[in-house]
Amino acid sequence: MTLLHVKNVTKKFGGITANQDVSFEVGAGKIVGLIGPNGAGKTTMFNCIAGYFPPTAGEIWLNGKKISGMTPEQCARAGVGRTFQVARTFTSMTALENVMVGAFLKDRHVGRARSISTNLLNFVNLGRFRDKPAGSMTISEQRRLAVARALAVQPELLLMDEVMAGLNPTEVKDMVDVVLRIREKGISCLIVEHVLEGIMPIADAIVVLDYGKKIADGKPADVSNNPQVIAAYLGEE
Repeated sequence: MTLLHVKNVTKKFGGITANQDVSFEVGAGKIVGLIGPNGAGKTTMFNCIAGYFPPTAGEIWLNGKKISGMTPEQCARAGVGRTFQVARTFTSMTALENVMVGAFLKDRHVGRARSISTNLLNFVNLGRFRDKPAGSMTISEQRRLAVARALAVQPELLLMDEVMAGLNPTEVKDMVDVVLRIREKGISCLIVEHVLEGIMPIADAIVVLDYGKKIADGKPADVSNNPQVIAAYLGEE
């Protein structure tokens, strides 16, 4: 079953084309990697899906509902959660309060939001930081905190933007474990990632962008052997 359908999406900024006629799908309960060199248009695609930019052309559908052109809040209410390249935590607030911010989108009851947020902190292995300021946490911990906050909006689709970047091998493994548990909950994950050893073993499919265009789409093993993908990352022979 298809959850997300990106259909012929183009995004232009003046004379610059960031995405050009990009189409792909994310199945329900699947992990899909969105990869490509720097400047390939990956984050722009995320911003279109999450409602930060309206596509210049094309459509984006989530669970049979057109979401392209919606605001970020409307997309979140429709079932899209996201994290950012830089972990955007409220540093002076506790870890619990950070996650409660996400929970309040759909449930303004403080007690229920606190309970949901406590469970999610435990889910991402941050329960011990419940009452500590987010600013006292490491980058790896803040990234997992951002994931917990995104999960608190009760998404069907979670957009994760380079959640493994800059992490050491142990921290990458911790994040991979979290992503796999998210899939077990039936939540689809679309992950922009440069740490290929983190995303390739766990992805059900990989979509590759280069200069704003899709150059490959398929199983990780097939994509990693695609000559166009190799050339995009390593250059022509």
